[in-house]
Amino acid sequence: MSTLEMSPISRSWWLLVVYGIAAIFFGIVALASPLGAAVAMAWVIGILALGEGVASLIAAFSKNISLSKGWLLFYAVCSILFGLVTIMNPEAVASMLLIFFAVWLIIAGIYRIVFAIQARKRLEGEWMLIVSGVLAIVLGAMLIAQPLTGMIITTIWIGAMVLVYGIFQIMAGIQLRKL
Repeated sequence: MSTLEMSPISRSWWLLVVYGIAAIFFGIVALASPLGAAVAMAWVIGILALGEGVASLIAAFSKNISLSKGWLLFYAVCSILFGLVTIMNPEAVASMLLIFFAVWLIIAGIYRIVFAIQARKRLEGEWMLIVSGVLAIVLGAMLIAQPLTGMIITTIWIGAMVLVYGIFQIMAGIQLRKL
């Protein structure tokens, strides 16, 4: 089938392959150097936040916006500040995100336990929620006690998932090319 006869979807097969290759590359880097990958992820998040902040700032001065200009300006400034701080010090931001995640896990664990106890008469298998809550609290405490180890393990998991994702993207691209 010539390129002219291909459907618009099948013409973009190469894009999936490129995404897949990029994902595999990142997955390998994350597995080989998890701390470097964690810092790189934080830096990319900073770039995205900065870009979104600038776009929101420009949109705030547009005539056709559906949001309050005040809220949009507030969001723009927060995004720009977060983006700049993250770009200038991605290591600190990566560590803080992990600590926020750990605190959230502890709060979520407590909530699950309290909910399971309060709903035990109406809920079958409430013990599973209690176990889930205890595990969340333990994981959160471990991340707070050993943030560096937690960051390394979290990045390795992300790297492994992205590696698999990349393989599937390439496989999907190859299948689209055959259409």
